[in-house]
Amino acid sequence: MTGAAAFSEAERGAVAAALAEIACAAGEILRRYHRGPCPHALKPDGSPSSAADLEAEHLILGALAGRFPGLAVVAEETRHDAPASACFFLVDPLDGTRDFLAGTPDYSVNIALIAGDRPVAAALAAPGIGRVWWAGAAAVEAAVTGGRPGPGRAVRARAAPTAGLVALGSRRHGDPETATCLAALPVAETRAVGSALKFGLIAAGEADVYVRCGPTMEWDTAAGDHLVAAAGGCVVAPGGGPIRYGRFAEGYRNGPFAALGDPGLAGRLALPKRRPASAPAGVLAGGAVRAAESPPAKP
Repeated sequence: MTGAAAFSEAERGAVAAALAEIACAAGEILRRYHRGPCPHALKPDGSPSSAADLEAEHLILGALAGRFPGLAVVAEETRHDAPASACFFLVDPLDGTRDFLAGTPDYSVNIALIAGDRPVAAALAAPGIGRVWWAGAAAVEAAVTGGRPGPGRAVRARAAPTAGLVALGSRRHGDPETATCLAALPVAETRAVGSALKFGLIAAGEADVYVRCGPTMEWDTAAGDHLVAAAGGCVVAPGGGPIRYGRFAEGYRNGPFAALGDPGLAGRLALPKRRPASAPAGVLAGGAVRAAESPPAKP
């Protein structure tokens, strides 16, 4: 079996709860660097990588190895060129690095377990606002207390409000295609929010739509994708299907997508129909992690 069928609901929930603990612990590292000295440099694609990214990723990789030994990990900073396997983790230790370095609180830690080509358990921590979400079969939110998740409560995405939708957009990544997609929806308000925090707000029923036509990576979206789906919403690619994960040959690049609190809105969108570009020759050389086909050890 592959995908969610390979795990019971209890197993998925236990993995998600463990990922929430790991994400919150990494979030404490980020909080120590936030609004203070944080050495950083630009990667070849122009995106920043900081000391906070690297230290948080080191903690996450160690924690995953301890809790789920032998399971492959693809992570943005140090394992971005690792091949996927039938069951593996996708990790973004600091999503929204530019906002983080600018001192804003809209940054997140994203960890998702992928089975087949879809996430089956995930956690998304937002240390700057003291919130964390996780989901196995159902979505849960908690306040972060002392670097750990507090008592969780179930969250649900909301039906499209009759007064109009709340759309979430990036402070730094607007484009005409996204604006065209949003023009097809009854948007009453647009809010600028950084990082994958947008997925958490939609899952919690605090917003309705997030459209992104510009480039993103699988580790940017996998955790949020699963949270929104587990909360009753959906994340759709061009043509209305889901995002597929583990696309090593495409450099783990996403195409356009939309996160929707109300799945009934999907038919009103016309996302640009283009596939992610294939990875340039040599980009994915080295750094391989041993593939693991079996489900993770129970936390």
